[in-house]
Amino acid sequence: MSRPWEPFAEAIVLPGLALGGALLLFGAFVALHGVSPIETWVLLFRGGFGDAFSWQNTLQRAAPLMLTALAVALPARAGLIVIGGEGALVLGALAAAALPYALPLPGHAAGSLMVLAAGALAGAAWVALAGVLRQWRGVNETISSLLLGYLAISLFKHVVEGPLRDPASLNKPSTRALEEVLRIGGMFGTDVHWGLAWGLALCLAAGAWLAFTRSGFAIAVVGGNVRAARLVGLPCDRLILLACAAGGACAGLAGAIEVAAVHTAANASVIAGLGYTGILVSFVARHNPWAVPPVALLFGGFGAAGSLLQRRLELPDASVLVLQGFAFVLILASEALRGRLFSLQLPRPRLRLVGAREAA
Repeated sequence: MSRPWEPFAEAIVLPGLALGGALLLFGAFVALHGVSPIETWVLLFRGGFGDAFSWQNTLQRAAPLMLTALAVALPARAGLIVIGGEGALVLGALAAAALPYALPLPGHAAGSLMVLAAGALAGAAWVALAGVLRQWRGVNETISSLLLGYLAISLFKHVVEGPLRDPASLNKPSTRALEEVLRIGGMFGTDVHWGLAWGLALCLAAGAWLAFTRSGFAIAVVGGNVRAARLVGLPCDRLILLACAAGGACAGLAGAIEVAAVHTAANASVIAGLGYTGILVSFVARHNPWAVPPVALLFGGFGAAGSLLQRRLELPDASVLVLQGFAFVLILASEALRGRLFSLQLPRPRLRLVGAREAA
């Protein structure tokens, strides 16, 4: 019989064990290349959280991860495994960069909000398409969202290198840069842009929506048992599309913020795997929006430490992707212990009772 505290303890212990195992495997991996695992672990911490500059770099990287993680977490609460956040992100970036081509925008906050809204709408429509294919055509949402992601990246490259290419971008094709009045600046005089505030606010809002509203509870019912949800009269199709669209809007917003706050234009630098890392963040957070920010902060720190590992230990900057891969595999493997971690017992020796006749 499970105790009331066990699900909460497992939600902390299992991801912690998985991340600890990933760090150990990563240490063994770098040891094979003649690098000290202990020095590697120390530099991972220093590169992500060692000083003010590291913290700013970490927070910058964590901001889009919060939003792309929501692109996985919200559909997951409705019972769908959607992994197309990268596609929604790049289309959100493309929509944000293309909006000034289509119409004149007002300056400052109003124009910036229109740019962000364009990105969010593009992402919402793209991920909602995976929900439509699943509900009305029976296409598996995991496969369709992944393929739609590849299609979105191809569409992004075609438009950026073709119709919307800035003639001044020679070696690195890109769209025209956003005007200064449309860009998003840093928070309180730091290099950390306001995308971090958007990410935190939406994680808190999404968690409150799922926990305290009727539609959020209905989505949880649909995710738990869609047949039971239909029997009690819930509009399952509409709720699933709502979850997909909300998640896609978050990923599209992340792409728009990357254009408005980091790159200033749509180019190949936007395709940086943030949508795929968001999958890992969501799974570690158990698809709980309130748990997404600290997990995104951790993986943002890992990403920020990549350059330090390259400078100090001559490891490739992308070596942190190996760490993320180990973490993802172990997180998935830890699901086998879900609900059974505290009920595991060591095998007891079996005593054989010898009867009087057998003893004689």
